Amino acid sequence: MLQYTLQRIALALGIVFVAISILYTVMITLPGDPTTVLLGPRATPELRAAFRANLGLDNPVHVQIAQFWGRIASGDLGTDYNRNRPVAEAVFSALPHTMALVFGAIVWSAVLGIMLGAFSADNRNSWIDRVTAVLSVGFLAAPSFVVALYSLLLFSVTLRWFPTIGAGEPGDILNRLYHLALPSFAIGLAWVGYVARIVRAAMLETLGENYIRTARAFGLPRRTVIYNYALRVAILPAVQVLGVGIGGLLSSAVFAEIVFSRPGIGSLIYDSVSGRNYPVVMGSMLVAIGFFVTCALIADLVNAALDPRHRTRS
Repeated sequence: MLQYTLQRIALALGIVFVAISILYTVMITLPGDPTTVLLGPRATPELRAAFRANLGLDNPVHVQIAQFWGRIASGDLGTDYNRNRPVAEAVFSALPHTMALVFGAIVWSAVLGIMLGAFSADNRNSWIDRVTAVLSVGFLAAPSFVVALYSLLLFSVTLRWFPTIGAGEPGDILNRLYHLALPSFAIGLAWVGYVARIVRAAMLETLGENYIRTARAFGLPRRTVIYNYALRVAILPAVQVLGVGIGGLLSSAVFAEIVFSRPGIGSLIYDSVSGRNYPVVMGSMLVAIGFFVTCALIADLVNAALDPRHRTRS
């Protein structure tokens, strides 16, 4: 297990290094110049050249990448061009908002997905099972940005059940949860379909186990056998999927933060890309990719700890 863990950690670090290096190369080769955004269109070529040299943008790509990783190794994410503040301050002030959004979406996915999956397995091959299957596939097929837009129009603009924009009043937990409910539902809806299908398949397999037959033979109520015994085992695969899904929901959080005008990593990256604020973009992407890979690593290690065959095959 120790050898497997070290191999996975090394692989995760390699993935982060390669992904960030490729993103940095793509970003600095895209059309657009940060000096135009920061100095304005009337800046002289000499002033732009001096400004680029001061920022290190006149160096070759490989030199810039080496300098970037050198700063990361020393714990420095760089300096925000626009506000002249450390990038770490900007990133880690936005990160809690995104984390709250992601974990809120996980709650929606787990609660609704487990309920739908268990209900579908309990009514196998009935019209309820078929309706649940259609709903699950529909949730899977719905893009998060489309769900976010229609949720905003229906529940905020038309029905006025939820606030339209913002993250709520600082220090007021209930108000923040009120602002969080709709955006987290919008990005968590797609994962409801995944969880429901996984729970249904696991439930049907679990219901055929010997200990379930024994519980039924002792005359326990049907709902007790299904929801107290079978469901407790059937949700384990869904928990493992949700562990990986925490990282995957970061990409969906970008759309929700833009649509609902919420602060967070997604909004920070969007604004920074628009303003060619390279240090903030790379600092945000480094944290986001690192978080995604860490979640996948933890899920992989948990699977290997629970099932030794997993690390043997790897």
